[in-house]
Amino acid sequence: MARKAGTGGAWQWSRTAETRRVLLAAAREVFGEQGFADASVAEVVKRAHSSVGSLYHHFGGKTELFLALWEDHQASHEHNATASVAKARAEGEEDPLALLIVGARAYLEGSWQRRDLVRLFLDNDGPPGFELVRRTRTREWVRQNAVLLGAGADPVDRLTVSVITSIIGEAGREIANCGTKRKATALTEAAVELIRRLDPLRPAQ
Repeated sequence: MARKAGTGGAWQWSRTAETRRVLLAAAREVFGEQGFADASVAEVVKRAHSSVGSLYHHFGGKTELFLALWEDHQASHEHNATASVAKARAEGEEDPLALLIVGARAYLEGSWQRRDLVRLFLDNDGPPGFELVRRTRTREWVRQNAVLLGAGADPVDRLTVSVITSIIGEAGREIANCGTKRKATALTEAAVELIRRLDPLRPAQ
């Protein structure tokens, strides 16, 4: 009996995860086409072949749905960058800047693959308070990059890490607006070259 209960629980979890995935996929389409302000819950559930009650059960409303889509997007960025850096370390790479560039490349590749979401989240059409959410995430990103680079408390080091992070973010924005993968790749290489020039750990010549 215990085994059956466990199987049933796994099935229930799987069904819940699938419902959530389908609703997020529909939200991605609707928000991408109409923006946050003009998008309706009714249109999302229609495309998801779901119900308003199901959407409110899983997300709580349109704002929470938008934020969940944002969090999934950020989680994909972080997972890809972390996995790429871990792989490079396992292969023997130890240079902090080289590792940051590996993570930046993964981030920028994700910006191309999910360019519709990048455009959605950067066009200033989000729910109230979303701008603060973005700024908070950016500050955390700067902190993580500072740790990866081993940057100290020196104001110049902090400024340099902030600029490097901004370069990656702005490159992601430009890549999301590229018409071809070739142009996106060229922008990635331009961003990497700028980052190399700003290496905060390299002694001044």
